[in-house]
Amino acid sequence: MKKGFLFFFIVLLLAACTQKPEGHKVVICIPVYGQSLALGEEAERITDFDSLAAYANGRIVTENLDHDFGYFEHDDLKKFAKKMVNYQRRSFELSIYTMAQRLADQLGEDTLICIFPGGQGATNITNLSKGTAPYQEFMEDIETAFQQAKEKGWDFLIPAICWMQGESDIEDYPDTDYRQSLEKIWKDMNADIRQMTLQQDTIAFICYQTNSVARGLRYQENNYDCVETKVPQTFVDLLRHHPWFWASGPTYPYPCVKEKIHIDAVGQQHIGTLAARSALSIIRGSKEKCKGVIPIALHTDSQDVIIHFNIPKHPLVIDTTQVRKADNYGFSVITKDNRNIARAVALEGDSIRISCTESPQGGKVRYAVNGDHLKSGHLHGPRGNLRDSSGNWCYQFDLPL
Repeated sequence: MKKGFLFFFIVLLLAACTQKPEGHKVVICIPVYGQSLALGEEAERITDFDSLAAYANGRIVTENLDHDFGYFEHDDLKKFAKKMVNYQRRSFELSIYTMAQRLADQLGEDTLICIFPGGQGATNITNLSKGTAPYQEFMEDIETAFQQAKEKGWDFLIPAICWMQGESDIEDYPDTDYRQSLEKIWKDMNADIRQMTLQQDTIAFICYQTNSVARGLRYQENNYDCVETKVPQTFVDLLRHHPWFWASGPTYPYPCVKEKIHIDAVGQQHIGTLAARSALSIIRGSKEKCKGVIPIALHTDSQDVIIHFNIPKHPLVIDTTQVRKADNYGFSVITKDNRNIARAVALEGDSIRISCTESPQGGKVRYAVNGDHLKSGHLHGPRGNLRDSSGNWCYQFDLPL
């Protein structure tokens, strides 16, 4: 009996050893990092995990290169327990689910798309930087994915990380230099990940834009020194001038749960679609960066301000259907004594002309800096009505003349 069992065991072992090895794969890893919007908080999940696991012949995977989606948890023991009992009550819609599907549609059968979230809700940028627990956990998840691929003899590359953070740095007034902090995180992640994986390629940041300026308790839309716009303006500045910051899109065009702060599941999917466009261009080595719809030049003409835009797909469109009409379609011109002197707005080809009641010299030109106090989203929050012809909405901005 024992000999028979031993023989059977040896046969199974030999069969396992002689199975054909898995074909060579390239693992493209693009995780999302940030605060609650990165984790999909309150966005009721509409992606079916069984369908996601089967999508594109199973080529969308987690940091474990498996299909156990939705088990985000800071505590490893709790995360393991959730997997054991299939607990998914706090499993939300993530932008990267849709992003991964769009990438899988475009990339070859030998490519796996590895996605997972990292970060921590209600946390300002300082407490997500290198040396913090969320940052360390994110690096550990990346290392897990890398080691899993390495053990299989597969190539591993992180072309980009999706960045979704900034709400706490608006609402909590931490007096942080947000641009300096964000560039520091980008540099740290590049150094740490490239040392870990030995990849040569620089890692880009694909940036959404938080638009929750009206949730700041000190917020006054006509205040010349509107400190709440510093965070969203950082994204515009980096998209304009930094080669490794790419666009997804702003959050104001989408419904927010209870009109507070978190975009809903459909909004997450839209952000994922936009992120996929940038990610695909990065992967394919595009020389033209996806900047989104952002202002690229301003000039005055008597009492008018003319704004020229970067436009991914012409023509520009004024849309009051998806986003409720804002005064002057979301544009304003603020004087140093805190008055809005914009009286009319006209679309002129690639530009917007704002007619003012007096000379705008020395003022500030703004877009989507408005809305009801403490509200967010496409109905009553800070918003504007300008987009291009492929669903890229203009980023919120605050620029001096």
